[in-house]
Amino acid sequence: MAEIIKMPRLSDTMTDGVVVKWHKKIGDKIVEGDLLADIETDKATMEFESFQEGFLLHIGVKENETAEVDAILAILGQKEEDIQSLLDSDTIATKNDNHIEAPPAKVEEKITQTIPVVKTSSDRIKISPLAKRIAKEKKIDISNINGSGDGGRIIKRDVENINYEASSIASDFIVKDEEIPISQMRKTIANRLSESKFTSPHFYLNMEVEMDNLIVSRTLLNKKNDVKISFNDILVKAVSMAIKKHPFINSSWLDTHIKINKNINIGIAVSVENGLVVPVIKNADLKSFSEISIETSAFVKKAQENKLQPSDWDSNTFTISNLGMFGIDDFTAIINPPDACILAVGAIKERAIVKNGNIVVGNIMRLTLSSDHRLVDGVVGAKFLNTLKDMLESPLMMMS
Repeated sequence: MAEIIKMPRLSDTMTDGVVVKWHKKIGDKIVEGDLLADIETDKATMEFESFQEGFLLHIGVKENETAEVDAILAILGQKEEDIQSLLDSDTIATKNDNHIEAPPAKVEEKITQTIPVVKTSSDRIKISPLAKRIAKEKKIDISNINGSGDGGRIIKRDVENINYEASSIASDFIVKDEEIPISQMRKTIANRLSESKFTSPHFYLNMEVEMDNLIVSRTLLNKKNDVKISFNDILVKAVSMAIKKHPFINSSWLDTHIKINKNINIGIAVSVENGLVVPVIKNADLKSFSEISIETSAFVKKAQENKLQPSDWDSNTFTISNLGMFGIDDFTAIINPPDACILAVGAIKERAIVKNGNIVVGNIMRLTLSSDHRLVDGVVGAKFLNTLKDMLESPLMMMS
């Protein structure tokens, strides 16, 4: 009997998904564990495996199409089983009104029948129907195009490679703006950060930290350690230890009550092609510099390969966003819900500073703490930053 496969909820915040690629086609036999499709969620592009067996009878969401969670993704059943009654049911009708797709041979046959014969007389421009439609949509003057198809025929790629609109004067062109579809990840970033910015009353605290002692300590650590420790790894550890002294920094606003999170889970903002992901170092206060470094490197690699799983990004209680490696002096970051705070980290730069009445050169890093004023008051935020500053300027405090 035919079974429906629905668009899965692959993250806790996912409302819809995009099918990036189908790995199976109509008529294929599917066994449990077969990779069916790659689905783009609000967090990453994830592989979706089948939990059912049968023949793929229907694809409800084509490649690059968006569908809500629980919409009909596909139907599996016995070979050549009639699924029309299933497609006509109210459940499917409200989600997707696609019809059964014809087997590949029939599809090819239909396409062949619909392609018109191209006239080859010298008084007409030879162009494929698809290229002609694209040219019309882009307002491209096809008389100026040299076709790359057989006999100089203009084909799809010839018109797709032109990114301008021709005016009535052939030499006068208007550059056409590029339109990029909004990815699921970018859509979710926009929604979550807009909600955070407009519902959480943000305030900001800035502090400068002298990094000379930490630079020396890190150099010594990396000489004795096979695992290379970054400044960000040290920051994760220092932040987690400072949070232990200031628990309200590690809290969440839940409308009816405030939750003081006992686990210290540090989210690390990682830039990827389509936006930003925040994998989480869980119980960071209990981990060594090396353990944090290994875990962070693995997360960055998985993020860049779109292989992060829901367990990698859930349960954050505090977030660090570091743009120092891009030469940014300082910036303000938007709080990552449900956190109470986010720390924005700038570059370490040499500057003239005053020490004991003398002007000397020192390495300075600027930190900006964004806090939700419903949870964190100015004094609490200031005390947290001072504790963090002490740890970074006196690294032995983190090793005691």
